[in-house]
Amino acid sequence: MDGHEGAVSAAALAVPRRRGRPRSPEAEKAILAAALDLFAERGPDALGIEQVAARAGVGKATIYRRWRGKEDMLLDAVGSLGSRLPVPQGRSVRADLMAILDWLCREAADPRRARLFALLQGEGARYPRLLARYRESVVEPRQELVALVLRRGVATGELREDTDIDAAALLLNGAVFASMSGQAHADARDARRLVEELMRGLASR
Repeated sequence: MDGHEGAVSAAALAVPRRRGRPRSPEAEKAILAAALDLFAERGPDALGIEQVAARAGVGKATIYRRWRGKEDMLLDAVGSLGSRLPVPQGRSVRADLMAILDWLCREAADPRRARLFALLQGEGARYPRLLARYRESVVEPRQELVALVLRRGVATGELREDTDIDAAALLLNGAVFASMSGQAHADARDARRLVEELMRGLASR
């Protein structure tokens, strides 16, 4: 073997081999959707990797290539609930809050989402990582979106300077999340009533 061949062989050995098949975004999406469906139907304890694989139409090995176990898979599934939020148009605080609350109410009316919310609240002590991920991915971004509109309202003079932004955002979002735990879900009329009552107390005089 001459020096050139030795250099080529060494270079070839230095290149890491790719192991396994490339990940499929479609497969991962199907797995997360199946995990959420089964979570809502059975709760976390009765959910198993084998059932998720069957529902998603993949092999168990496909799941284990991505996640070490059930809870890690569920963490990503719960994180996927953080859907794209509506963009405030900036016309007025009232109009933006109406649009956001209407969107939140329609989202809350999804039976699977409501069931997941109830299960996560009930299992929060046993699965604190799942509850924390839900708050991080779903609850907090929605509260921050409402707070953003309220802060802009204070800056433009539409709302009182002493408005408690955090409390107001918590009230609006809390009303929607509370409806997800009950029998009746908030709708567009409830959204309008919530916003009108909030504006009655916070609007500049």
